[in-house]
Amino acid sequence: QVQLVESGGGLVQPGGSLTLSCTASGFNFSIYEMSWYRRQAPGKGRVLVAVITSTGRTTRYAESAKGRFTISRDNAKNTMYLHMNSLKPEDTAMYYCYADSLRGGKVYWGQGTQVTVAS
Repeated sequence: QVQLVESGGGLVQPGGSLTLSCTASGFNFSIYEMSWYRRQAPGKGRVLVAVITSTGRTTRYAESAKGRFTISRDNAKNTMYLHMNSLKPEDTAMYYCYADSLRGGKVYWGQGTQVTVAS
């Protein structure tokens, strides 16, 4: 059974830091490109935050995340991370992890973890 389980969300003050984790099971994590998306309000679409290739050698970020967020992965632990610094109220969102095999349309979503930035 395929699972992507996010954790690490919570309430943090503006300017604070938080690290999200996404632990995978049920598929070959090490060959999947992994991403973080977020949904900032109910009814709005999910927006890409950051992407990391299967080997971890290449990363890409949304403009809003550049310089503040770092995506990483540990293939030995089947886990991806999002280190978030200098958090702003506009970073408040449900954060989702996403796995894409880039082959044959196999993609998976996690259930999300809520991040709230407020004083």
